[in-house]
Amino acid sequence: MDFPIDLSGYVPLQFDLNQEALTAEQRQALVKNIEIVRDSLIFFTALANVKGLGGHTGGAFDIVPELLIVDGFMKGSDTIHPVYFDEAGHRVAIQYMMAVLNGHKKAESLLHYREYDHGYYGHPERDEKNGVFFSSGRLGHMWSYVNGVAEADSKKTVVMFGSDGSQMEGDNAEAARYAVARNLKVKLFIDDNDVTIAGHPTQYMKGYDVEKTLAGHGLAANSGDGEDIDALYQRIQKAITADGPVALVNKRPMAVGVSGIEGTPKGHDVIAVNLAIDYLNTKGLTAAAECLLDFEVAKEKVTYLGSTPEMGKVRDDFGKVVCEILDTIDNPAEKVLVVDSDLEGSCGLHHIRKNHPEVYVAGGIMERNNYSVAAGFGSEAGRVGIFGTFAAFLEMVVSEITMARLNDANVIAHFSHSGIDDMADNTCHFGINNFFADNAIAEGDKTRLYFPADVLQLKAILQKTFNDEGLRFVFSTRSATPCLLDSEGSKLYDGDYSFEPGKDEIVREGKDGYVITYGEMTYRCLDAIEQLRNDGLEVGLINKATLNVIDEEMVEKVGKSSFALVVESQNSKTGLGVRYGTWLLERGFAPKYALMGTSKIGHGGIAEQLPHQGLAVEDIKKKILAMKG
Repeated sequence: MDFPIDLSGYVPLQFDLNQEALTAEQRQALVKNIEIVRDSLIFFTALANVKGLGGHTGGAFDIVPELLIVDGFMKGSDTIHPVYFDEAGHRVAIQYMMAVLNGHKKAESLLHYREYDHGYYGHPERDEKNGVFFSSGRLGHMWSYVNGVAEADSKKTVVMFGSDGSQMEGDNAEAARYAVARNLKVKLFIDDNDVTIAGHPTQYMKGYDVEKTLAGHGLAANSGDGEDIDALYQRIQKAITADGPVALVNKRPMAVGVSGIEGTPKGHDVIAVNLAIDYLNTKGLTAAAECLLDFEVAKEKVTYLGSTPEMGKVRDDFGKVVCEILDTIDNPAEKVLVVDSDLEGSCGLHHIRKNHPEVYVAGGIMERNNYSVAAGFGSEAGRVGIFGTFAAFLEMVVSEITMARLNDANVIAHFSHSGIDDMADNTCHFGINNFFADNAIAEGDKTRLYFPADVLQLKAILQKTFNDEGLRFVFSTRSATPCLLDSEGSKLYDGDYSFEPGKDEIVREGKDGYVITYGEMTYRCLDAIEQLRNDGLEVGLINKATLNVIDEEMVEKVGKSSFALVVESQNSKTGLGVRYGTWLLERGFAPKYALMGTSKIGHGGIAEQLPHQGLAVEDIKKKILAMKG
């Protein structure tokens, strides 16, 4: 179908660097351009929501005025590096919009935002022929990179769009000091909407002030109204023509003017479809509104042999189970500290905030600090710090993990969004290097990595290990998972089940080889094995919920079988598979051996991520049959 918003009224503007104010004609065109772009962002992000693909609306919507003004200066001068670098990857919709307006893609391509294999991923990934000139997505990882671009292209001005959330990350402090020390021509345009996923920084992080912080590092910094077009233009013109690094902090409510999400954390995520329809109808864009109303999405219910049809979210139940444990502790605030990293809803920590606020801290977007705070609290026997964030960000706290271990800290770290299932945010958010946490010297190591297969096993793991010493890592996926069933059709981890740390568990006995797996791949492997059993092949299945401890008895059992296949969604270069084969060889076992893991760059989508990696049920069956010969 055609893109239902008319883009023909968009007029690319060119501004001379010496022009200090907008002409009346330019102002009129700019206001119209802003309206067209913002309306389009509302529509195609909401369309992704109709399809169940999620996305982010408010951040991209916010920065349209400053980005279009900067674009005009880029088009009017060859002294500005022509890339809209952005440290907040969730604002990628504006990058795709500009790729269309700059002629790299057709407008209809926006109808496929976040769909599989269309290049419009949930965070930007460098694709220059299609108008995306950088990769971004992990907050705070862009400014230092931009400093390097400025070093390489020292005669040109380099711009970066930031946010009050991104600026919380500690590496931005390092980037600021470097930019000042080197007097780089780096210009920051920071959207300060006082909104992050979990709330309002002015409420949960009193004292935090973006302008004062950057000025303290030596930057020329000033704040202004991001919706005052004339003043915004003048501030940008002065910043671009000034010597050295400059930061403009542009204040506005999140998703300004969008009823239902303005000024709230709801604006961070994708706009609700009904609110988008109301917005578009109010603007007279009835064709776009009708498109959202009439778009039909095929819904297919998939069930898996050996598992319940009902699904549960391990990542959400983490907080519920912790609350149940806290209910049994006298004066829990003396013994437990829970530090959130602005992802409470993603990690289940919001349940703790609601039910046990006395132990809860909104730590903001500061993973390194927050993990270490949890470790410091848990540095004495009888106390434990609890930390939560995305698994992709585990890579950011590896050094802090080592120091926590050296200080004999007791920490339970929940890393949700592990693996790749349901990950429309794509490659930068793949949680595929979880084994980086297992980086201790072997002697006396108490580090334990746990990846439950379903919500029932999660509960058993937390109840068993909550009071253990050392560092414990609990992993969960973004996607929901069913509960595993035993061979009689009862829930495997219900009833009198008790989790034993370090022990691998037989889900199905087998005489024709074994599949070793864990987490969200367990029910998929079980489905494959049950299908093959119907064809007369009895392959066993082992759930290795404790990832980093060798179960000698089970390794021997696997080693004496005809083949061993490790299936996981972790990085095929760093996951369980590269370890398990070594464990077998060290003990003199040599069955046929293979591993299946994540080995490809993501191509977007949600349910398509695992099949793209060759990790669908049919792929597992095919691999088993090939190994069996």
